[in-house]
Amino acid sequence: MSKTLISSDVDFAAEGKHSGYLRVPHSVDNSAYGWLPVPITVIRNGEGPTLVLSAGVHGDEYEGQVAVAELATELSPEHIRGRLILLPMVNLPAAKHGRRISPLDSGNLNRLYPGNPVGSPSEMIAHYHEEVILPLADYAVDLHSGGSSLHYPATLLRGPGHTPQEEAGLQILTEAFDLPYAWVFTGGGGQNSTARTAMGAANRKGVINVMAELGGRNAVTPGILSYTRRGLRRILNVLGMLPDYVPDASRGTRLLNAVGVIYSYDEGLFEPLKGIGDPVSEGETVAQLHHPDTPGRAPDHVQSAFGGVVLAMRAMARTNRGDALYQIAQDTGRDA
Repeated sequence: MSKTLISSDVDFAAEGKHSGYLRVPHSVDNSAYGWLPVPITVIRNGEGPTLVLSAGVHGDEYEGQVAVAELATELSPEHIRGRLILLPMVNLPAAKHGRRISPLDSGNLNRLYPGNPVGSPSEMIAHYHEEVILPLADYAVDLHSGGSSLHYPATLLRGPGHTPQEEAGLQILTEAFDLPYAWVFTGGGGQNSTARTAMGAANRKGVINVMAELGGRNAVTPGILSYTRRGLRRILNVLGMLPDYVPDASRGTRLLNAVGVIYSYDEGLFEPLKGIGDPVSEGETVAQLHHPDTPGRAPDHVQSAFGGVVLAMRAMARTNRGDALYQIAQDTGRDA
């Protein structure tokens, strides 16, 4: 922490509600002593757990940004027990430009943790998130979506529990968020994680944490935003941090393991033949790739190398070689 060049407008230890900015130094031609304003709100009321809610790690992923910003507006200290740290636009430069990566340094923030305290803006943000904010947390939820190129249903992502206490905490968060799908990782995680993601950062700090993929298509999906709003309040309630909230009945979560990605091996226009949640058989044709730039050329038939169900799919028609078309998953065989 002592090495960071980022300063904060808010006191993480102070009681009450405090909003401001993390000041990321950024000296450029038109602002010699300038800084980038990463928005932050901290709400604290007495004893209780600390929960960090982050969104906008990728700037073109919007449901989380909306939901976290709403909590910063709507919640007051009297609603809360413990401490809530809200970061609706962690990668502010990318979020302001609606891009997955930062326009300032081409940094993909969710591939840069643990960052660098004296590096590029994206590296400094990653370092501050991992080394200053997450050590304060008992729990963390990082909100993503498919961004501009993909679409996910409302899906929670969680790793394996490396201790009984961690597994119990992950189950609590999974059941409380109550999203239609959960992508359960079969490995990784833990305090020895080498993942260069916000989830990896939380694991290294011993924070019980989950991630979510919430829509995409470079848009806000109202139904998925509704799931997000509801799920975050349910999490706050089950942790004892939002005691007056009355959750509705659980809807249930389908637990899945990802088994593979179907890629395009040519350029063309992607015609999906399968949608989210559809069953897929190994060897089945799941898409056609059209080539209107080549008169008389028949479309390519894209076949799946995996059996299972569609967990995510490409949101864009124009496709290049190497683009992901589908992500396929299979049921874990466990109950949520």
